[in-house]
Amino acid sequence: MITIRAERSEDASRVRHVNERAFGRPTEADLVERLRGACADSLSLVADDDAVVGHILFTPVVVESAGRRVLGMGLAPMAVLPDRQRQGIGSQLARRGLSILGERGCPLIVVIGHPEYYPRFGFEPGSAHGLASQWEGVPEAAFMVLVLDMHAMAGISGVATYREEFNEMV
Repeated sequence: MITIRAERSEDASRVRHVNERAFGRPTEADLVERLRGACADSLSLVADDDAVVGHILFTPVVVESAGRRVLGMGLAPMAVLPDRQRQGIGSQLARRGLSILGERGCPLIVVIGHPEYYPRFGFEPGSAHGLASQWEGVPEAAFMVLVLDMHAMAGISGVATYREEFNEMV
């Protein structure tokens, strides 16, 4: 039985392993470690099945527009061990994270990902809300947003800016 829970300090090496295996490289695992040490406002969840088999991380994102600043969250990365993929674990991680952030009053969540996957959670193209990725070359269909508070987002458009640690990865 899979349990989705907050990451604990003793999970760090297993979270690293999951990210390295899922992405086939250390880049995302390195990013998670840098963010873990530098970002107190993150939400890090693991999928536990007697061992950590999946991980998802949300970190602050800022959209500045017309003198207003809206703080939301960015979903990245999400990883599941290759032999456990396509079993709904990523969906469980995403749904739980989105639910927690909704309960916390987060106005928006952005993701750069597969346009066939993330709409099932309510994500739409960022362009539909006047939002764009900070990085050139990100396909419009891959930059998506889930608006959780339409009132907070009224009149807001512009570039969604991730934490500086992400620039080191791009």
